[in-house]
Amino acid sequence: MAKKIKLGLLGCGTVGTGVLKVLQENYHDIRAKIGNDIEVSKVLVRNLNKKRDFNGDVVLTDNIDDILNDESIDIVVELLGGIHPAREYMLKAMENGKHVVTANKDVLAQFGKDMFDAAEKHDVDFMFEASVAGGIPIITPLKQCLTANKITELIGIVNGTTNYMLTKMTEQGMDYDTALARAQAKGYAEADPTADVAGLDAARKAAILSSIAFNTRVSLEDVKVEGITNITPEDITYAKELGYIIKLLAIAKHTEDGIDVRVHPTFIDKDHPLASVRNVFNAIFIHGNAVGDTMFYGKGAGERPTASAVLADIIDVARDMGKDRFGKIRCTCYEEKQLCPPDKVLSGYYIRLLVEDKPGVLGAIATAFGESNVSLYSVIQKRRVGEFSEIVAITHNVNNNQIEDLKVRLNNLDVVHEISNIIRVVMSQEA
Repeated sequence: MAKKIKLGLLGCGTVGTGVLKVLQENYHDIRAKIGNDIEVSKVLVRNLNKKRDFNGDVVLTDNIDDILNDESIDIVVELLGGIHPAREYMLKAMENGKHVVTANKDVLAQFGKDMFDAAEKHDVDFMFEASVAGGIPIITPLKQCLTANKITELIGIVNGTTNYMLTKMTEQGMDYDTALARAQAKGYAEADPTADVAGLDAARKAAILSSIAFNTRVSLEDVKVEGITNITPEDITYAKELGYIIKLLAIAKHTEDGIDVRVHPTFIDKDHPLASVRNVFNAIFIHGNAVGDTMFYGKGAGERPTASAVLADIIDVARDMGKDRFGKIRCTCYEEKQLCPPDKVLSGYYIRLLVEDKPGVLGAIATAFGESNVSLYSVIQKRRVGEFSEIVAITHNVNNNQIEDLKVRLNNLDVVHEISNIIRVVMSQEA
C-alpha cells in the first residue's frame, strides 16, 4: 500500500473546523475514492489553548515551519484568508514540493498568475474550488465540463451577505440599516461589513470567474464595482412595481469590443432565474455557445458547504498523487484580451429624480434625455416628497458615456432638485 497521505491545515476557523468534521464523518467513502489512507497531520493555529469544536487527535502548532518544513506532509490546505502571510506560505509550500489547496479569493484575484507559475515551476497541484461560491461547484465545471464552449456571459449572485440583506429589504420592507443589523446578528455580516456591502468580495470572485471563463487574466483592478449602500426602500418598491427585483450581480461579458467585468446592484426581470435566489444562497448563470444557458445554485459560504469544496480539491490532489501526475489543468489564461471601452458597454438604467412640482418639468427633463441621446423606455410620476415630485424613468440600452453626460445635464437643470439614484437594468429584451 502507498504511504498515508498527510495534510497540513493552515487555519482552524469556520472552514478549517468544517474540513476536520466532514473528513471524519465521511472518511470511509473518501478513503475509498482516493484508494489510500489520508489524515490531517498538523494544524496551524494562533492560540494553542483555545477550545476547538471537533473531535479526534490533531497536532496543533503555532509555528508555520512545523508544517512547511515537514517532509511527511504532502498537501498544504490554506484557510487563513487575506493576502499576507497566506500568499507567502502557499508559495513556500510549493517551493518545498507540497501541493496546495486554498479557499483564498483575495490571493487568487490579485496574485493568481504568481501562484500558477509557482505550481508549474515546482510540478505540484494548486487547487482553489472553494475560493468562489462556497459549496457550489463552479471552478471545476468552467475548467473541465464547459471547456469546449466559448463562454460569452456570466452573471452571478456571489455574495450571500448582500443577497440576504436585499431579500429582507424586498420581502419584509426593511431599510438598509435594519437589514444590515439583522445580517450581523445572524452572523452573515462582519462587524465591518465593507468588503460585502461595497461589492469588493463579489468583485474578487468576478475576477477569478471571468479569468477562467474568458481564458484571459482579469485582475481585481479591472472590475468596475458599486455596492448596495445607496439602495433604499423606495428603489425596492419601484422595482417591484415595474416587474423587477434588485440583486447585487457580478456580470462578466465577452463581446466583440472586449471583456467587460463589473459588480453592481441591478434591476433584473422578476421571472429571471436569478430573481428567485433568496437569502444567503448564491447562483451563477452562464451562457456558452454550445451548452446554451446553464445555472449553478447552492450555499455560497458556511462551514460545511465550503469544507465540501475544499475536500473535493484534496481528493483530486490525492488521486493525482496515486498516478504521479500533477497539474493536469494549469492556468487557462492563454489569451490577452482587451477590456471593453466605456462607450461600448451597454445597459438599461433606472433613474429616480426629485423635481420641482410645476408645469414644464417633464418637457425640460425629456429635452435633457434627448440631448444626451438617451432613449426612454418608460417614465412614471409617482408621489410627492415634501414640496417636490418624484419621477422614475427606465431607459433603453445606452452606454456609460451617455449616462454620465445625462447626469451632468440633469444636475444643471433648475427644476431638478436631486438625482436620488441610478441603478443598471438588465433589459428583458434588446433595447
